[in-house]
Formats: sequence, C-alpha cells, structure tokens
Amino acid sequence: MTSAAHPYVDDIQGERDGWYELLALIRPLTPEECVEPGYYRDPDWTVRDVVAHLGTWLAEAEVQFERLNVGSYEGHDVDIDALNATFLAAMEDQPWEVAWVQANAGRTRMLETWWELPEPTDEAAWWIRKAAADHYQEHLARLREWSAELIARRATPPDGS
Repeated sequence: MTSAAHPYVDDIQGERDGWYELLALIRPLTPEECVEPGYYRDPDWTVRDVVAHLGTWLAEAEVQFERLNVGSYEGHDVDIDALNATFLAAMEDQPWEVAWVQANAGRTRMLETWWELPEPTDEAAWWIRKAAADHYQEHLARLREWSAELIARRATPPDGS
C-alpha cells in the first residue's frame, strides 16, 4: 500500500492498475498459448516475449532507481533500440515460466527501489515512463486483441468445422 505522502503515489497507482490489467489478460491463457507466435509479426513475438520485454525494462528501471538512490546515476542517455535487442536476445529461448518469474521479480524489485526514491526528479520520471504504466499502455491494446484471439481459437476446432 502506498502512502499518500509518497512523491510518486499517483504513478505507483498507475503502475499497479496497468500491471493488474496485464495480469487479467494473461491469466486466462495456457502456457502453450503464451508461446504462440502472433502477438507481433516480423519478428514474431509471443505473449512470453512481451512479458519478457516488459520484465527486462522493469529490471533495468530497478537498477537505475538504485543508482539514483545511492548517487551513482549517470543519466538516461541510452539507445532504446539497442537495449530492446539486447533484452530480447537475453530472454529469447527462455520458457514461459522463466519469463513470467523474471517479469514479476523485476517488477517487485523495481517497486521496492522506486518506493525508496526520496523526491521527484526528471531522471526518475523518465524511467517511470519507460518502464511502468506508460510502457504497459504501449502494449495493452495489442495484448487485448491477441489474448482474445487465442481464447477464441479454443472454440474453433483445428479443421475449422
């Protein structure tokens, strides 16, 4: 539970709301559906891939919040495309369960260090936008569509009859 006095109380609530929506879309899926290509095409992404993508950004935000907290932060001059490629490659062959646990662990640690931020800064705000609610929103619309499509396939036999 967040304190009303925390400098990021609204952002933390927004992150929580986005995460819970993400959970609501993923929970009904089977592990097999979570590794079905089609979330994105070219390159093919699965639910596992988007969860791993979000989880790695949450983990990176945790590292950056920790640096902000201890005074060793060097700025957010990062190549987002290069980081995305690195993160995707690191999680590429992991099973669904590993991606899921990693995302949850990344989120937990990110929230812990976010909670420790003593005051709002532009740098913290950048990482909050990149890793939390705003980032979830970039993916939720497609996840809604893809999750619904995967669930709808259950009602249709493979032969289409």
